[in-house]
Amino acid sequence: MAPERTIARLVVTCEHGGNRIPVRWRPLFARRSGLLATHRGIDRGAAPLARVIARRFRAGLHVASVSRLLVDLNRSPHHRQLFSRFTRALPAPERERILARHYAPYRGSVEAEITRHVARGHRVLHLSIHSFTPILRGEVRGTDVGLLYDPSRRTEAALSRRWMGIMKALAPRRIVRRNHPYRGTADGFMVHLRQRFPDAAYAGIELEVSQKHVGPHGTFSPRAAALVVESFARLIEPGGTR
Repeated sequence: MAPERTIARLVVTCEHGGNRIPVRWRPLFARRSGLLATHRGIDRGAAPLARVIARRFRAGLHVASVSRLLVDLNRSPHHRQLFSRFTRALPAPERERILARHYAPYRGSVEAEITRHVARGHRVLHLSIHSFTPILRGEVRGTDVGLLYDPSRRTEAALSRRWMGIMKALAPRRIVRRNHPYRGTADGFMVHLRQRFPDAAYAGIELEVSQKHVGPHGTFSPRAAALVVESFARLIEPGGTR
């Protein structure tokens, strides 16, 4: 008989947390430092928020340092956007080198931690922290916070509904939406993990926070960060998932 899964373990990840380009591939990005600093190169504010959440809730933490323009750690291996326009045309052995040095170690470490928890009979709640640009291709995105999940997974759906309700109660003027500005079932790391682990053992939610709340130092405003942390505390602490 499988062990009863009564204790949740929190794992926090940030797939687009950095914009570092390793020395070997820097010539590809000559004079592109400005682009690397935009939403195309990094999810601004996401890494500091991931660290705050992990520290506050004593969670396992995995933050990527390389830019998504080198390789997108949140894409499946055969997705057309796995490599950017800067790296897509590299010879196959060079692309394989990038995958071996950066893609596989990051994803492997996250998956290994989740596997360990599940093997010990724990349920895992995985938070993947992202941010999004408030204007994309001329379209204004009015959402402040998005919660992405798979509606067919009962635990994810229930947690996301409750979390959204808590946020709205704490900050009625903030626009919080589920599966916006992206669909939680679109290609991503969590889709792979859902295929590996059943609903009873694993729940994954991607937190998307608008970059309009990011200040000049690259961190979310204290009010925006506090909303996320306080609402999450109310979600998972006594009466929540534990």
